Amino acid sequence: MTLATLSEVLQPASRDGYAVPGLVCLGWEDMRAYAMAAEAERAPVILQAGPSCRRHTPLPVLGKMFRHLADSIDVPVVAHLDHGYTLDECREALESGFTSLMFDGSRKPLAQNIEETAQVAAMAHAAGISCEGEIGFVGYSGGEGSAGTDPKEAAIFARDSGVDAMAISVGNVHLQTDHEGGLDEARIRMIEAVTEVPLVIHGGSGVPYPQRLALSTGSKIAKFNIGTELRMAFGAALRSAINADLARFDRIAILNETHAPVMEAARAVIRGLGANGRA
Repeated sequence: MTLATLSEVLQPASRDGYAVPGLVCLGWEDMRAYAMAAEAERAPVILQAGPSCRRHTPLPVLGKMFRHLADSIDVPVVAHLDHGYTLDECREALESGFTSLMFDGSRKPLAQNIEETAQVAAMAHAAGISCEGEIGFVGYSGGEGSAGTDPKEAAIFARDSGVDAMAISVGNVHLQTDHEGGLDEARIRMIEAVTEVPLVIHGGSGVPYPQRLALSTGSKIAKFNIGTELRMAFGAALRSAINADLARFDRIAILNETHAPVMEAARAVIRGLGANGRA
């Protein structure tokens, strides 16, 4: 088994100058393609179960799926809960075999965010797994705006919450379908100056490719979450497969045609973070 904790993959990334992809999973077809992409690129990978995924697949099932994939390849695989909003949800993920818990208290006042995140971190560490927290709300394209992380608050949060990785809001946006935004590198440098915790970028699909690589190799950002651009690759492949033969109805035959395009898109993400050849 190549199952790993978040700390086990992020600490080498921070030390050696690359970032590990946190790939957002929605079902078996994409998570399998991600695992095979990681093996092909000899890279560690973080398989993430976010709220959308959990709405249709229970955490105990997802835990078994992630662990099965970790068993089937020989590079490090992190089974990661993304955007857990309650202690109970995080506990269920832990009990379901996840090796990393991300608690999202970013909408809450600083003191409350620290207190609740620290509870999740303590629970995770007692079980020998990792915890990620978020300081500074990261918004959504066409929806809530991002708050922006205050470097002073980031220093307090990193010190008092006990997290192994810290997600920050520096111009990143969830669900962005283009790469024209760019991150606030001056704010990133201010945050780096006051904490040693590996940093995480949510909404990584919207970050221009050159900036992704530059920050992966030249900053404390050790994890980029990538979902939207991989969903787009899956959707395009699925649409093409259906349109090629409108009479076809066998879901297995149709979904099989998504595997190669999604795997190649995931391989490109891995290479774009400098993670290839690191496992």
